[in-house]
Amino acid sequence: MAQPQKFFENLSGAGKAIGVLTSGGDAQGMNAAVRAVVRMGIYVEAKVYFVHEGYQGMVDGGDNIIEVSWESVSSILQVGGTVIGSARCKAFRSREGRLQAAYNLIQKGITNLCVIGGDGSLTGANLFREEWSGLLEELVKNGKIAPAAAKEHSHLNIVGMVGSIDNDFCGTDMTIGTDSALHRIIEVVDAIMTTAQSHQRTFVLEVMGRHCGYLALVSALACGADWVFIPESPPEEDWENNMCVKLSENRARKKRLNIIIVSEGAIDRQNNPITSEKIKDLVVSRLGFDTRVTILGHVQRGGTPSAFDRILASRMGVECVLALLEATAETPACVVSLCGNQAVRLPLMECVQMTQEVQKAMDERRFEDAVRLRGRSFENNLNTYKLLSHKKNISELPKSNFNVAVLNVGAPAAGMNGAVRSAVRVGITEGHKMFAVNDGFEGFAKGQIKEIRWGDVGGWTGQGGSILGTKRTLPAKYFDQIAEQIRANSINALLVIGGFEAYLGLMELTVARGKYDEFCIPMVMVPATVSNNVPGSDFSIGADTALNTITDTCDRIKQSASGTKRRVFIIETMGGYCGYLSNMGGLAAGADAAYIFEEQFDIRELQANVEHLTEKMKTSIQRGLVLRNENSNENYTTDFIYQLYSEEGKGVFDCRKNVLGHMQQGGAPSPFDRNFGTKISAKAVQWISRKLKETYRKDEGRIFANTDDSVCLLGMRRRALVFQPVMQLRDETDFKHRIPKEQWWLKLRPLMKILAKYKTSYDISDAGQLEHVRVPRPKESEAI
Repeated sequence: MAQPQKFFENLSGAGKAIGVLTSGGDAQGMNAAVRAVVRMGIYVEAKVYFVHEGYQGMVDGGDNIIEVSWESVSSILQVGGTVIGSARCKAFRSREGRLQAAYNLIQKGITNLCVIGGDGSLTGANLFREEWSGLLEELVKNGKIAPAAAKEHSHLNIVGMVGSIDNDFCGTDMTIGTDSALHRIIEVVDAIMTTAQSHQRTFVLEVMGRHCGYLALVSALACGADWVFIPESPPEEDWENNMCVKLSENRARKKRLNIIIVSEGAIDRQNNPITSEKIKDLVVSRLGFDTRVTILGHVQRGGTPSAFDRILASRMGVECVLALLEATAETPACVVSLCGNQAVRLPLMECVQMTQEVQKAMDERRFEDAVRLRGRSFENNLNTYKLLSHKKNISELPKSNFNVAVLNVGAPAAGMNGAVRSAVRVGITEGHKMFAVNDGFEGFAKGQIKEIRWGDVGGWTGQGGSILGTKRTLPAKYFDQIAEQIRANSINALLVIGGFEAYLGLMELTVARGKYDEFCIPMVMVPATVSNNVPGSDFSIGADTALNTITDTCDRIKQSASGTKRRVFIIETMGGYCGYLSNMGGLAAGADAAYIFEEQFDIRELQANVEHLTEKMKTSIQRGLVLRNENSNENYTTDFIYQLYSEEGKGVFDCRKNVLGHMQQGGAPSPFDRNFGTKISAKAVQWISRKLKETYRKDEGRIFANTDDSVCLLGMRRRALVFQPVMQLRDETDFKHRIPKEQWWLKLRPLMKILAKYKTSYDISDAGQLEHVRVPRPKESEAI
């Protein structure tokens, strides 16, 4: 039974005061979270206060705790670090310090705290909450506050958001700042690869993460590193010898460089530290390779937040205010976190305890438990890395005698090449012979098929576009030729990486099975398109890279307006009829409006937007940003909206327009797209292996798969990767406009409007449920 819709209009913050602070190490995206808390708080008529310099500011009081307005958080969305400051605070660790902090909060009437920080900061907040009534009693006893004040502010509500680049907090898939830190690491690795190749060098890169190997592991997965050292899974005994053998083998295969990634907390099986210098000395002494060490350091904390972090932090900030409004004296302190693609609330101390369990497991050398406790996503990353980085000897490989073909279909999307690399290497590990098809179904028909080996896909993860070549052509007009090529090359299964054309292509091949036995083979599709318009998946490979391109461009455009003032920019994004890029780009860039096909608009709404911007120009924020999806309306074109705004805003603001075009399809893939493409493709090939075993007819000596579930799309649905028969997705598809009938991100549309100061309805049916932290069991099903 569907849950009834629930809207937040009946949640009022009138008479409430919310304090927001950032504590511990800074992380990119903290400002986006602060902005969301302030604006959502003001939107529900609560008073919102900045607590400057974290707990230190709370203890010191005075000007460190100030009430803020809507404009106070303007222009901070794209700024790294935290504008309200963060500090380590010894005083807050003592009861005297917390007593003073309680007094300072009571003076401002603050009994709702939003704490953005790591596990230490959040643990401190929970202790503060538990002591609150005792602290108030002491303040009354000391004559510092009146009994009436103590009664009025009798309990303290705490909601946390995890801001940490280390991603070391259990219970959440991604902490605020992690994705941006990965961007910094991958930018450096991509740059280093070119110089390393020129000189045939080995580079040892040390990344941050304290006692958590997430950054090292995911960056190793995203750049195809030769070796990675992480604290949760130390190398086996005699690792020195094994690593040197691996590096030598790679050089023997004509690979001109080696990349080794080391987490700063890396240890061996005896808990002794493994340093980057130790690894360098080992490589030089044993192999004589020209080796350099690069320690990335605080570069990883710096720079602008990625689109992912801005959206994550904005969603978490709004959820945080909702959680505070709904909190009672009995509600435990909670953290708002991300699970798959969903915002969830989890009891703070359950998360902290599980985080501490990981460290305990490592201290006791129970490394398998440490990996498992980090969560399904971490475990899946590690398993995928092991699969793709270590080539087994031919004698160790199973012999399946099956041939699997891989092809790209549709427009190019950043991350496609990483997905092909992953598919090829996992396929070889599974014992299959892998074939690459050039130029999509058209190339298939022309016989542009060749075997592709392990070494052929080396270095593919960081390259944009499609190395195999891709076309939008559908297979229907080439059925005879494609069937002939499947027969001639003994193709037993098909992996198609692409967008909406790939989806349509698999449907056509399924329907044609009645006429062509050759098409009765397992087929699976991995969604890859910047438009993110494929039914059956919340995300597509390439969409995150395009979103970052849009966000970066909007940042630059907004900066150009800061000098001229009173200027509105109208920016056209790609996506066909799908408004994902426009809507999410608007949320990440802090746009005033985003016009999309899925939410029809008329001249009255355009007029209301112009009036809204006219009012905005009277404040200190004298610039505007409007995004428009390319096919949002056939009559209200980008030119029309530009001319309308120019005319109606005459004398108040001037207008500029910008069509972003194909730059959204180009560029190096983002860490998210590399990681997502790598893992989803690996899972697709493992599904193919299972299907080949199920559909092999021993008596006929061939594969025969003609059921609907032998042609699937592998997509990310809310919290997990799911295989869905392509034919069953027909009812979910609007074929005329090439979009799914229901799209998850439309629920986030009011978020952008609220943060741009529009009155709107926000469906919070999914929010408000306090869940419990699940302890992963061994061999549990994988999440992304």
